[in-house]
This record gives sequence, structure tokens and C-alpha cells, in this order.
Amino acid sequence: MHPFIGCFLKGMFETIVALATPPLKSALAIIRVSGDDCFDVVSKCFSKDIRSIDKRTLLTGEIINDNEVIDQVVVAVYKGPKSFTGEDLVEIICHGSMLIANQIIEMLIKHGARYATNGEYSSRAFLHGKIDLIQAESINDVINATTKESKQLSMQSLKGEVSKLVTPIKTALADLIALIEVNIDFPEYEDIEVANKEKIIESIDKINPSIEKLISDGHKAKIIKDGIKVSIVGKPNVGKSSLLNALTGEDKAIVTDIAGTTRDIVEGEVNLNGVVLHLLDTAGIRDVDDKVESIGVERAKKSINDAELVIVVLDGSNKLTEEDKEILEITKETNRIVVYNKSDLKLSGINGIQISALNKDIKPLVDEIYRVVGLDEQSFKQPALNNTRQLGLLAKTYNALLKAKEDAINDFPVDLISISLMEGYNAILEILGEANQTDLSKEIFSRFCVGK
Repeated sequence: MHPFIGCFLKGMFETIVALATPPLKSALAIIRVSGDDCFDVVSKCFSKDIRSIDKRTLLTGEIINDNEVIDQVVVAVYKGPKSFTGEDLVEIICHGSMLIANQIIEMLIKHGARYATNGEYSSRAFLHGKIDLIQAESINDVINATTKESKQLSMQSLKGEVSKLVTPIKTALADLIALIEVNIDFPEYEDIEVANKEKIIESIDKINPSIEKLISDGHKAKIIKDGIKVSIVGKPNVGKSSLLNALTGEDKAIVTDIAGTTRDIVEGEVNLNGVVLHLLDTAGIRDVDDKVESIGVERAKKSINDAELVIVVLDGSNKLTEEDKEILEITKETNRIVVYNKSDLKLSGINGIQISALNKDIKPLVDEIYRVVGLDEQSFKQPALNNTRQLGLLAKTYNALLKAKEDAINDFPVDLISISLMEGYNAILEILGEANQTDLSKEIFSRFCVGK
């Protein structure tokens, strides 16, 4: 059980029930029941009494309501703590009619269960120490994975591989803080290691490079998991819509030789070698009097600020215009790739990535996107922290240690230095869910679907 839930005594967890499979007609449906009284609740409507079962058991029988057979079912019984939630748990496998599933759930509620809230099963697994918070978050990531690569990363987190990367940092910080506390509380002992500024600086210099690598790897993993938002911008009629269509392999955007055809943002998605690009084809940026087109132009400019990658499309068959120069100026501080479209036409001595969106000759751009994103083959295989919460707390730890190092260099007393060290240590505990963050974990699990 996690250290901060000692107050949760036996009997505190009510019995909950929910459908663990999608609410759709199918061959089978699974109803999950968990809690202190779940064996008793199920026994009241199952043809066999399961209250005395003390190990994992699989049974066949009938769900009965007032002598009426509701369905023939298979019941999987899990005796806590050897279950997903860490408490007594039952899974009822019935026929996949929503009428039948709802009847069974209503009966279980009538006999003492209550309907589970979002993520409550995973929350209980976390509270009973079956999983840490990184693993808990990865459950939701596995469910929501849209590519094989993102699913693989999430599975590594679920198996605890990512938690193993954080634990050595936690241990090293705990050791350093403990050494400082011993020196403060027991200065008369001569046989303990001295926690002087040199020792503190040396320890921080060993810890922070590991944190830096975790942050770097984490940002790459986050791209694999969430994808990257890409805005395609340029003046009218340079081939932005043709490029969107070429990347997605669909005719998402209307393509004509009339300037201003695209007046609003057109969206598309493409799985680029394991990385999902959320593409935005924008209106051509230019000065216009047309009210509708001007709104599209303003949205195009806003998309530049919102995007994680900007593709600036230029007409490779002509010299740069004032509109081109303005767009290059607007995007100069962004993470951008400049491409020269219509490379099937004669270029006017312009250097850069050359493509032909109309002919779907875009491989040079695809290769450049992959290079700019910074992913390599190893990025898809190694476990890594991969969400904003985790990476933000890692950065908090890193900065706290930098502050502690600065204080040590400036000869601050060790008890003041330890304040920054404790701040970093607590951030690490938050990543794993070992700090007293009841409200935080509640917020995280509320994003799960019911039944998980």
C-alpha cells in the first residue's frame, strides 16, 4: 500500500461495478465488480456462492433475478490482493447484448454495489500500491494509442520500465538529503561522511545529467505519443493544399489555380513513420479586402504561433516576392522548414528543399521533417517519461538542483541548501505518485473512461 494512504483502513472501499468493454452489441461483454463486499454482492445473483473462494477461480453459471435466468455467464474471481485493483474483484463475462449487461449491472447495484466513476478501478490499483502513478497514466495512454509506436512506449511505462529510470534519481537525492540531515542533527559524530559544499556539488553534478537525458528523451517520446501540430503556410497559390493532399494521401483540400481558394484552415492527419502529424492547411497570407478571406488570413497567422512545426511553402519557379519575405519574417523564430514547391519547373537559383506537391514528389520534405523532429530508431524503443506533467516535474527537479548547487558555491549553510534539494525530491515523488497528492491523482483518474 502507498505510504500516504495509511488512513484507508479495511472496509473503506465500497463495492463498485461498471462495464469494462465498450457499450456496443458484441459477442461478449465484461462487467467488472470490485470492493470489500464484491463476493457477497455477486453471490446474491449468481447461481454459485463465491464468498468462500480464497484464490483465483473461473466458474460457469447463471445470473438469476427472482428465479428468472438473465444469462449464462462465466465468472472470473480474483482474491485480493492478487487482483488488478488489489482488492477482491470479480469479472462477469456475459453475452454482448446491452440489454443483458444493463440488467446485470442493475441487479448488482440493487444488491449493494454502486456505479464506478471514471478511472476508479485504476485509482484503486494505485492506492493499493499495485501500480505507481506513471503506470496508472500509461493505462490511459495504451487505450488512446493511435500508432503501434505510441502503444509500444505506453506498454513500457505500464510494465514499470519508465519508473525504473526515475527511482535511481529519487534514491540519490534521498541519500544526499539524509546525509545533510545527519550532519545537522548529529555534528558530534566523527565517523559519518561530511556533507560539505564540495560533496553537495559533486552529487548534483552526478544527478542532473541523468535528469537532462530523461527530459530530452521524454520530449521525443511525447512527440511519438501525441504527434506534432504542423502548420502549412505561404502566400496564395504556391501549392499548400496540394502539399496537404500529398502528405495525407487524400483530397482533403480543394486545389485550383485561383488565388484565395482556401479561406479557412483545413485539417488532416498522417502517420509519418510512427509519428502522427496534425496538419493544418491555412489560407494564403496576403493583404486582402475580402472580409471572409481576411478572417482566414488572420487564422493562418495564429496557427503559426500554435504550431510545433511550421512548413513555409514558396514558389520554387519564381523569385521571392514581398509576401514571401513577410511570411519568412513572421516565421523566423519558429521551428520551421522552408520548401520550394513546383520543383518540376525551372528554379531561379534558390537553395533549399525542393518538392513537387502536385506530383506527390515530397520525400525530401518527409526526410527533413523526421530530422527536425529529432527522432531516431532508438527513440521508438527506449522507455521514457512522455507527458507534460511528468516532464514539468522533471524540469522542476532539475532547476531545484541547479539552485542548490548555486547556493553551495556561494557558501550558503547546508540547512538552507537542503530546502532546494527537498523541493527537487518532492517533485520526483510527485512523478511517481508517492507524495500526498490526493487532489492531483483524482484529476488524473477523472480523465479515464468508466470501467478503467
